Amino acid sequence: MTTTTRLRLRYALSDYLLLNLGWCIFNLVRYRSLPVDWPGTASFMLSGTVLLGQLLVPLLGVGLYVVSGYYNLPRNKSRVDNVLNTAAVSAVAALGIYFAVLVNDDIPERLLNYQLLAILWLLLAVPVYAGRHIITARDKRRLLAGGAIPAAIVVGCGERAREVARRTQRRTAGNSFRVVAFAGSGEGCIDLDRAEAMVRDGEVRDIIVADEHASIPALLGRFVPLGCNLYMPADSANVLTHRPRVLSVVNEPLINISAPGMSPATTNLKRLGDAAVSAVAMIVLLPVYAAIAAAVKIDSRGPVLYRQERVGLHGRIFRIIKFRSMRPDAEASGPCLSSDGDPRITRVGAFLRKYRLDELPQLWNVLMGQMSIVGPRPERPHFERLIAERAPEMALLHTVRPGITSWGIVKYGYARNVDEMVERLPYDILYVENASLGLDMRILLHTINTVITGKGI
Repeated sequence: MTTTTRLRLRYALSDYLLLNLGWCIFNLVRYRSLPVDWPGTASFMLSGTVLLGQLLVPLLGVGLYVVSGYYNLPRNKSRVDNVLNTAAVSAVAALGIYFAVLVNDDIPERLLNYQLLAILWLLLAVPVYAGRHIITARDKRRLLAGGAIPAAIVVGCGERAREVARRTQRRTAGNSFRVVAFAGSGEGCIDLDRAEAMVRDGEVRDIIVADEHASIPALLGRFVPLGCNLYMPADSANVLTHRPRVLSVVNEPLINISAPGMSPATTNLKRLGDAAVSAVAMIVLLPVYAAIAAAVKIDSRGPVLYRQERVGLHGRIFRIIKFRSMRPDAEASGPCLSSDGDPRITRVGAFLRKYRLDELPQLWNVLMGQMSIVGPRPERPHFERLIAERAPEMALLHTVRPGITSWGIVKYGYARNVDEMVERLPYDILYVENASLGLDMRILLHTINTVITGKGI
């Protein structure tokens, strides 16, 4: 078990136990406010409703914290992270509990209801924050003592690189690094191949780019597929040319140029929405699936469904599922993209492609977590390599789940060759940099319009 996993479990267990404590204390306060004549405190606390709440409320609270993204990145939590997350999630939980349970209590005074709601919020928030504060403080003490400072490589060999390294190694807060090497062509520096080997071996997981002349796309293509974080100093040029995702406001402010634009909370909500929508859609569309399957089978020989390898999240290979729209021997001579008037496309396949109905089985990939409804379009490994040779920054696409539809598909359409794939790439990178639930909705609306008007290929 990794240090990060242990820390994540420590936070979750602490939250669960302290939510139990807070809810138990609240029920004692609640007992004193009820006009019902219970035989005694013990009878009230051991009643079925209270015991059921004692079981469910802490689970609800931990579930909300999971959705909020608090456990996604457990290292280097700040006091601000703890306060804001705990206060916000506790408020949501308190409101939910109030309208689901407490609103039915026979308390005639409205003011007392509001007071109980405030007390509930405090009892859900304060114990949890206290536990988190202790865990965070302990983790930072270990960090400042040098026991768990992450190793980093600075790309650059000049005076600027040395200065950036000096500032990032200040042990004044949790967000600091231990620079183990400088990469470049200068004296005393290792080359990028050696830096890549250190990342592969697990010696380093963070790269700080301090060389103003370094090729950012090439560095992204080299290190992002390895699960490495790339940072740049937050000087004025970088702030203006990148969407800032600043690591720290106490130490050297570094911009993470390898992380997607979505917050952990948005990522989790997006995944929950994908799973719910895909499950419901597959049930509702069963008659459509049956009709398309029959049409494909009658139109030409071969299987109804077509599976094809694609590159997904973190560069993992998965098999995408589509309704077959080409002859079974369409790629007997090797991978080949379709084009206008492609003779390999069947009659039913042409209709399916025009209205993009061949994509419907990919809802299964969404349900399994291999894809999202909206995200960069996944490419086949063969074409991925060809694109990466010309645009290595495409590695950024693997930091999010690929999608059935994408900004690139909406703005550019399907690509017929590698040149068009490279031209479409900036739209998908823009999506990664600006991903949000609102952007997903806009892309979905444009996709629906494309399906209704039959503008597909």
